[in-house]
Amino acid sequence: MKSIVPIHTRSWKKLEQHFHDIKHLHLVNLFENDTNRFKNFSFIFKKNLLLDFSKNRITHQTIKLLLNLVQEMNLSNEIQSMFSGKHINITENRPVLHVALRNRSNTPIFVNGLDIMIEVNLILKKMKEFSNKVIQGIWKGYSGKNITHVVNVGIGGSHLGPKMVVEALKPYHNHLKVSFVSNIDSTELFNVLKTCDYETTIFLISSKTFSTEETITNFKTLKNNFLKQCGDQNSIQQHFFAITVNESEAINLGIPKDNIFKLWDWVGGRYSVWSAMGLSVVLVIGFKNFCKFLQGAYDMDIHFKNEPFEKNLPIFLALIGVWYNNFFNSETEAILPYDQYLKYFPSYVQQSNMESNGKNIDRNGNLVSWNTGPIIWGEVGTNGQHSFYQLIHQGTRLIPCDFITSIISHNPLEQHHKILLSNFFAQTHALAFGEYFYNKNRFLSKSNFINKDMDFLKKFKFFKGNQPSNTLLFKKMNPYSLGILISLYEHKVFTQGVIFNVFSFDQWGVELGKNISNNILKKLLYNDCNLCYESSTQGLIDFYNFHNQ
Repeated sequence: MKSIVPIHTRSWKKLEQHFHDIKHLHLVNLFENDTNRFKNFSFIFKKNLLLDFSKNRITHQTIKLLLNLVQEMNLSNEIQSMFSGKHINITENRPVLHVALRNRSNTPIFVNGLDIMIEVNLILKKMKEFSNKVIQGIWKGYSGKNITHVVNVGIGGSHLGPKMVVEALKPYHNHLKVSFVSNIDSTELFNVLKTCDYETTIFLISSKTFSTEETITNFKTLKNNFLKQCGDQNSIQQHFFAITVNESEAINLGIPKDNIFKLWDWVGGRYSVWSAMGLSVVLVIGFKNFCKFLQGAYDMDIHFKNEPFEKNLPIFLALIGVWYNNFFNSETEAILPYDQYLKYFPSYVQQSNMESNGKNIDRNGNLVSWNTGPIIWGEVGTNGQHSFYQLIHQGTRLIPCDFITSIISHNPLEQHHKILLSNFFAQTHALAFGEYFYNKNRFLSKSNFINKDMDFLKKFKFFKGNQPSNTLLFKKMNPYSLGILISLYEHKVFTQGVIFNVFSFDQWGVELGKNISNNILKKLLYNDCNLCYESSTQGLIDFYNFHNQ
């Protein structure tokens, strides 16, 4: 992977001048000057997704310069490097091949001379066979009862991806109940245990390394409680399963070898829902639906890999994000799904984006002097309208927004969905144009667009607009559509990582806190740590120890 400093490119310098020239342009002007702006600034993907990016503070020249930037940043070669299995995760010396997990063409992909699609398909076959046995009642619990409950135990990508997808595809669920445990806080595990019947529950211990403290602690507690009830070590084989790279450690901790679903080190945790990490998804929606989910992602993969940049959806989303983050200094992006089933999607994108591109060291090992990953946040549907939209509309920050919804509801009930969509369309309109189109159903002239003679109260009610957004409108949110959506954002993050000149596929920033916590735990458990901390941390530990005697 080349290391190119983005701010030293000719395109970046031209973008800086261009930004100076258009930064005060209002979206009203952009739409008035181009009556075909919607057509010119939107894409349709597979007759399934409409991406409207017309309500952004960009012109044709902006797009031209941004496309020149990705050319200068060598994006074509970077994409080819990822899809061909080169070791683009430089700091860990690994390929990055989550795209292989949904490679529906079965085209060989080689890592160290071996076609990894052989193993990928073997694990998919194992997932299919196991899920069919559980769903059909062939796989029994230790007492001979059918399995009715699946508990996924993981954290980070081993938790948030499966949890988000399971919730998003709720309309496709079968009879199985699925619960998730991630937090080390015993309250979460305690609440799940209250709903578990050990005779009819299986536990998926999802940990890439099988050494993650939260996951292994929760696993050991679950196993101890399970054995207290059934009293038979052999019963473990009917109820506990591991999804991991580290098979030997899973066996060492009591998981039978046949119950281990293999993962590979070229799969990052936050990109792993397509692998056996998605076993909870397969169990609850069935293998056929899971294949549709993979197909949607694969179709977006092929689009990203082969489509010209000027028609490439992930690249456009990425470039628009860079435009705001680095030239407008927006700092944040809001993900706003108008679909209750997508309530965990903002958190999923938050992890995918911020863990990937939240870096301050470039590929040369130097501190960056440009903005890298933005702060991602959001909320579902009209809930947000009655919360933080006030700040987006009338606050002092520029907050680019992605609005996501579907034309067809899974749960049509009277006029609910039409009301939801009316809010969806209204918000993108109001953010963009403010009061311009909303004054007694007639246009305001440019001269009184900002009326300096407004009375006192009108000043507080005034909406200036010019707040940018993308609109992603799906026909229906089904397994195929969800695959498209997730893959779209994955490739957006990848593209931005290339532009930011950072390594997107490691996450060293989470390690320091883990290491310090291990030492502090010794102090809390045994007062057995010679390390001294500054007065605040030491004072907090001392206060805890004093009151916990």
